[in-house]
Amino acid sequence: MPLLEMKGICKQFPGVMALDDVCLTLDSGEVLALLGENGAGKSTLVKILSGVYTMDKGQIKINGDIVDIRNVWDAMKLGIGIIHQELNLIPDLTVYENIFLGREKRNSVTKRIDKSYLKQESKKLLNRLGVDIDVERIVKTLSVAEQQMVEIAKVLSMDCRIIIMDEPTDALTTDEVQNLFKVIRALKCEGKGIILISHKIEEIMEIADRVEVLRDGKYIGTKVVAETNTDELIKMMVGRELKEKFPKIKVPVSDVVLEVRNLSVPGLLHDISFELRKGEVLGIAGLVGAGRTELAKTLFGVYKYSGDVFVEGKKLKLTSTSAAIEAGIVYLTEDRKEEGLFLDKSVSYNMTLATLKVFTGLLGKVDTRKEAQTVSDYVQRLRIKTPSISQTVENLSGGNQQKVLVGKWLMTQPKIMILDEPTRGIDVGAKVEIYNLINELKKNGIAIIMISSELPEILGICDRILVMHEGRITGCLEDNEATQEKIMRYAISTGGMYFEAN
Repeated sequence: MPLLEMKGICKQFPGVMALDDVCLTLDSGEVLALLGENGAGKSTLVKILSGVYTMDKGQIKINGDIVDIRNVWDAMKLGIGIIHQELNLIPDLTVYENIFLGREKRNSVTKRIDKSYLKQESKKLLNRLGVDIDVERIVKTLSVAEQQMVEIAKVLSMDCRIIIMDEPTDALTTDEVQNLFKVIRALKCEGKGIILISHKIEEIMEIADRVEVLRDGKYIGTKVVAETNTDELIKMMVGRELKEKFPKIKVPVSDVVLEVRNLSVPGLLHDISFELRKGEVLGIAGLVGAGRTELAKTLFGVYKYSGDVFVEGKKLKLTSTSAAIEAGIVYLTEDRKEEGLFLDKSVSYNMTLATLKVFTGLLGKVDTRKEAQTVSDYVQRLRIKTPSISQTVENLSGGNQQKVLVGKWLMTQPKIMILDEPTRGIDVGAKVEIYNLINELKKNGIAIIMISSELPEILGICDRILVMHEGRITGCLEDNEATQEKIMRYAISTGGMYFEAN
């Protein structure tokens, strides 16, 4: 008898049929991977199972018994826990307070919360994940990767029999991923059933037992991992063969558009120097904590710096984000849902936020007709899948949300675009669309800085690669000489700048 059965699951949102007669089975001691493009219905399905959404139609059985899951508490009582793709932590609480939020142990005598016990158990859980995080730190001071590990520890603390992991490795390093996989294997041995959502097919092939594929809210099929391959799964996902994973083009690079000399930020960046040319994609690689995002935010006017920054030969002082935008520098954040978009606002609202003055007349009135036409043009140009420009962004897939963010910054007519993890949380089909969009930007002479934790992506898309370690540039490689091994060698270097000999 399966641990879990979901039959005929249907769910509709305004203008979107998210799930249409979807089924799923999960056995004890099994890892079932859910695969599909963004918008396929994966997250919607597991949110129904975990009580975040209620289904419109269908049936759920656990150990053969029909269950009624109306809210998160119902799911928790049934032993169902979920690690959400969108981190579900309270920023102003400590790590241990977040891990045991709502389930605090109290002293039997004083009836007060037993903080010593909570801290001790939190340390054990994080040690199990192979990470060293001070449990008394405030969560908002942690990196995205550290917050992800806290989220995982939180669900492990519940001792659930069904554990859902929605893109759990997105912000993790290779070592952290392997530590998580060790935990997953241990959970399998304990008889837990695990549902894993991931767009990283290589990871699925390593850790999952079976793969269920969804497309456009419909069930496509299930494959045993040992009996399938990456190409077959991609074809099931997108309904076609992807001929080229990294459709990179070469365009003639021209003048230097950005020159950085001896850029430093106390405690973050040390003596950074490089050049960027029009039509070039400059990759920035490095391990978590290397300073990649800090460099991007400094160029976007977030941090005060010493050193010199030139745009088209003109020395600038980037004292604010508005100064950066005025200079033609825009930044697509790695955390689009927290820092890049207003999820509860429309496509139109989000796209025109940075250029509203363009649509505003002398009396301060917005020309809504001009605004709507411009947004519609960008939606068509970027091939954003949305029922209308009035659709709220939270109802779009991750890939389309990213395109809305790209559209927002393209409206500013930028000279330099900084893309920080532009394909994080995006499936393989949507990734190719983003890569093609990067090619279009290159052809239009826009200079691009691309930060990515995925080395195949850096190698496949970038023309030149800078490698960072502890706030310093430790290596620079042309695309024709770069390899994963060379990048990793520079990424762990504690010395100064050095180059690969020809």
